[in-house]
Amino acid sequence: MDKAWWKESVVYQIYPRSFCDSNGDGIGDLNGIISKLEYLKELGVDVIWLSPVYQSPNDDNGYDISDYKAIMTEFGTMEDYDRMLARAHELGIKIMMDLVVNHTSDEHAWFVESRKSKESPYRDYYIWRDEKDGKEPNNWGGCFGGSAWKYDEGTGQFYLHLFSPKQPDLNWENPQVRKEVFNMMTWWCDKGIDGFRMDVISLISKRPGLPDGPAGKSGYGDPGCANGPHVHEYLQEMNQEVLSKYDLITVGECSGVTVEEAKKYASVEGKELNMVFQFEHMDLDGGESFKWNHKKIRLTELKKVMSKWQTELYGKAWNSLYWCNHDQPRMLSRIGNDSGKYREVCAKMLGTCLHMMQGTPYIYQGEELGMTNYPFTSLEEFRDIESINAYHELTEKGVVSKEDMFDYISYKGRDNSRTPMQWDESPQAGFTSGTPWIAVNPNYKEINAAEQMSREDSVFRYYQKLIKLRKEHEIIVYGDYTLLLPDSEEIYAYVRSCKKQKLLVVCCFTKKETVYELPQEFSRQSGKVLVSNYGRRSVEETLILAPYEAAAILY
Repeated sequence: MDKAWWKESVVYQIYPRSFCDSNGDGIGDLNGIISKLEYLKELGVDVIWLSPVYQSPNDDNGYDISDYKAIMTEFGTMEDYDRMLARAHELGIKIMMDLVVNHTSDEHAWFVESRKSKESPYRDYYIWRDEKDGKEPNNWGGCFGGSAWKYDEGTGQFYLHLFSPKQPDLNWENPQVRKEVFNMMTWWCDKGIDGFRMDVISLISKRPGLPDGPAGKSGYGDPGCANGPHVHEYLQEMNQEVLSKYDLITVGECSGVTVEEAKKYASVEGKELNMVFQFEHMDLDGGESFKWNHKKIRLTELKKVMSKWQTELYGKAWNSLYWCNHDQPRMLSRIGNDSGKYREVCAKMLGTCLHMMQGTPYIYQGEELGMTNYPFTSLEEFRDIESINAYHELTEKGVVSKEDMFDYISYKGRDNSRTPMQWDESPQAGFTSGTPWIAVNPNYKEINAAEQMSREDSVFRYYQKLIKLRKEHEIIVYGDYTLLLPDSEEIYAYVRSCKKQKLLVVCCFTKKETVYELPQEFSRQSGKVLVSNYGRRSVEETLILAPYEAAAILY
């Protein structure tokens, strides 16, 4: 398997609005990030993925960009950005930007011009259509509720927005649009950035003719834009024009991606991207079809999905590994146990399970502390457009009761991951000296970076060790993967193999003491425990696993 620095790296995602506020306005900013770079250096991460910091009216927290070459005023200036980039590079940390090019803001200069008249040279930068039978051009629904079409009084046509009405979709069929995007990417690469995480990149090629889709619970049709007919062609062009000219890390957020499609996006031939984010494991409790529920993910189903991606991409494409990001609730609260007694051992177990797999691991801010979901008590506490819109749309249509819907958005809503980073036990968790844009989780006095960095058995120190092990053992990065005990609902066990070494990883997903018999090939050998969340030093033929125990044993 070809070696590459991005295969051996660990990526840390920063959600700038919630990371660290340097000026007391309650909003995280670039100078706040600069002040915490040494913290990330101590953790040991190699790359920072920065959620969008571009100029934006913030309808969708920065994923609606009005100027790709300017910094959001609330976050600082381009001088601040340059200083942050330089300091990160001094510390040996790379910066990966969030590339949002399926859509822009409706306040972007291109769209402002596009909507002025049908004759505008920018008209074809976006997707405009006439009404059909006195209503929208088709039945597509937007990801944030309602129709995916917005009527524009000025020109008497509708424009397409797969997300918010303030996020009109770009028309990638127009070569000039692609040229503009590639020029902008080149501008950032020349500035010295190290890669791109590409937002909803699998949606950029729409279905020919924009036909109606099958209607879901909301009554609207599924746009079915994932993995469209020209998406690989567009990404190969992007690779030729931009990506291949720099030494970058690239990952595509690919909604609806299959293993077969991933082999095209992230092929070892390197014609498109380095890797993709897939969502199959995130969809096991409802996910993209209908996420609003309280369903729990079954371990057997989780193992089946994770193992499929591990084995079927091996040697053909590269995996990305993640439990959490800005669009998901905290995984510790979702599939783990976030109660006081088990919170830390469970957070360490989840970290072990993921970081010992093959692929590039992604840590979302606060995951290395074992941060948890927020205890919402009212709708007024939410800030996320998706949760708020879904609550109103589904309760008003009578699809879900108000009580159940509040329970669902509290459990699955994106704001769970967007509460401020918990730095210390001072007011507002040391995130800001002002009033935070979204409330701080009240458990910050128990869960914070300062307390964890002072303690050798903390989640932070454990993540530090997981990252260090990946640097020291080639088998963790490049070894193959074999699942054990596929039918167990208590234990996730797998073996990594590389050259003459084997790594046995055993993770207990229950609060009950569980018995695990070592496979025969390991029972008579002496293995070295690389990492254990209970401090296990030796391995017997029969392991009595404590609640949420995890161990990685090298043979």
